[in-house]
Amino acid sequence: MKLLLEHIRELVQVEDEPVPFRSGQEMAQVTTIRDAFLIIQDELIQDFGTMSQLKDVYQDDDFLIEIDCSNRLVYPTYCDSHTHLVFPASREQEFAGRIRGFSGGREQSGEGVRQAARLLHDMPDEKLYYSAMDRINEIMKTGTGAVEIKSGYGLNPADELRMLRIIKWIRETSSLCVRATFMGAHVLPEAYRHRKSAYVDLVINEMIPQVASEELADFIDVYCDRGYFSVEDTDRILMAGIKYGLRPKVHANKLGNTGGVEVGVKYNALSVDHLLHIGAHEIEILKDSETMPTVLPGVSFFMDTGLAPVREMIQAGLPVALASGYNPGTAPGGNMNLISSLACIQHKMLPEEVIHATTLNSAYAMGVSNRLGSIARGKIANVFITTEIPGIDYLPYSLGSNLVETVILNGEVQSF
Repeated sequence: MKLLLEHIRELVQVEDEPVPFRSGQEMAQVTTIRDAFLIIQDELIQDFGTMSQLKDVYQDDDFLIEIDCSNRLVYPTYCDSHTHLVFPASREQEFAGRIRGFSGGREQSGEGVRQAARLLHDMPDEKLYYSAMDRINEIMKTGTGAVEIKSGYGLNPADELRMLRIIKWIRETSSLCVRATFMGAHVLPEAYRHRKSAYVDLVINEMIPQVASEELADFIDVYCDRGYFSVEDTDRILMAGIKYGLRPKVHANKLGNTGGVEVGVKYNALSVDHLLHIGAHEIEILKDSETMPTVLPGVSFFMDTGLAPVREMIQAGLPVALASGYNPGTAPGGNMNLISSLACIQHKMLPEEVIHATTLNSAYAMGVSNRLGSIARGKIANVFITTEIPGIDYLPYSLGSNLVETVILNGEVQSF
């Protein structure tokens, strides 16, 4: 199939010479083309340029489908590099309880995750899959074209494997690019609450080998923080995962400055996520690494916690990625348009910085920036067309409104 998107008001995040990510001051500069065209051949981006160039080179009858994008912008789809999209039930009672002053310590204790694990254990695979696919379709409609999904609501070998098989099922049946992360070290299950070393042994000696033997995960993640898993625990788990070909990611420094960044960088983690508690030392360590700092504004907003020092990170020359953190307890939504707005409002990020952070840099944080995250020849044609809007500032200004009119994934127009 061949598509021509023509008369595009502004083609956003264009790269003639693709790079893995953008850092520091580079994040404030986004290349766009006004009055543009974009040609998609099968599943790949073939060419782009100004409309005047199109008329000189191509004939209209070369194209199977033409889409008029007058007064509309075209972006690469969002890459959401941190979600827990497979879960058994919502947790609105906790939300209401917090408003009333109840259950303030539930998230720090991990009890919400343990309750989810109990519910997941009794839920049929099909119900878990179809409820997750509803969420997949929800985020597709708001412009997400790639998503990383973590396990971690199983907390025993059988249920962790079930979760990862369901994620594999989603990968095989969805148009999105799906990356899977094994996160058996999310919280301690009830039976191991006072036997953490034994549970770490279980993750290392039973779970990781089974995950690897079935090729169910791309990455391994550990919640390295106060009250969860220590640096020493994380060190052991990440080392074991690497031996089985799983690249590390780390839930780091959400509840305290507890060493998650350092252990992530030590093992060349693809990303360290949350980062509410980091200072100059951790920023300096990240500067000399290939690890992407990833911030979750939706979690900070929903839980009314502190903010990651995004401006300090960018000013120090670091790249930053943004993700939704979609999960039932601390971020029950995956609208990356809203994440863009929150990043501008809460973290004082420029709209241009947010574009890099939600596309190219977040693609890097899930290991796909060589094929997604920007408009570049030869990359996969995952793009969205907005409604009629005046320019790139308008999308984060709109405070989470869905301005996505058309989604194209793998070169095909999606219908919802």
